[in-house]
Amino acid sequence: MADSSQHPHQHQPSCFSDKLALRIVKFMRFFADAFFSGRYGHRAVILETVAAVPGMVGGALQHLRSLRRMKDDDGWIKTLLDEAENERMHLLTFIHIAKPNMFERLLVIITQGVFYNLFFLLYLCSSRVAHRIVGYLEEEAVYSYTEYLNGVDNGQYENVPAPQIAIDYWQLPADARLRDVILKVRDDEAKHRDVNHDFANQLNGDD
Repeated sequence: MADSSQHPHQHQPSCFSDKLALRIVKFMRFFADAFFSGRYGHRAVILETVAAVPGMVGGALQHLRSLRRMKDDDGWIKTLLDEAENERMHLLTFIHIAKPNMFERLLVIITQGVFYNLFFLLYLCSSRVAHRIVGYLEEEAVYSYTEYLNGVDNGQYENVPAPQIAIDYWQLPADARLRDVILKVRDDEAKHRDVNHDFANQLNGDD
């Protein structure tokens, strides 16, 4: 994740829980920066593993909430599950580009196990804070993919052919390159950013 001090946040924290959510994201970003140090392909593999968790957790808990309250979910469940599936496709795409080694695959397993349980508990305690954290994570994802794109444009990273899985998923031209994939992924992350900040705003005062 990139240094958020270098770009304005889409959502300015206005209360304690927002500030707490932002601090949690900064804490996570510190470790991502320290471990990957500009290796954006490998960073994407690990972070997309994490990013695919919140939608699945939120979708499941919103499903159960709808059953308990015997009320419609207003489309939240499908939105969150679609987000989880989209993030999973990001992961499957970048596996072909970065080709993670055994250590990184082990790191994925550990990271997913820890993050899933923590996010599950957080969503039970405060779904609003959970969505705000995801909103801030997605802000950082947009910025990180922008840096990745800049690296491709200036020759730091090779603009390799897009994996077939990405061409099929985003219906890209047969000769699409990594740059085309990054643009699509960044657009996806921007949508997730807006959706999760909006969900957090709607939940204001409900927790």
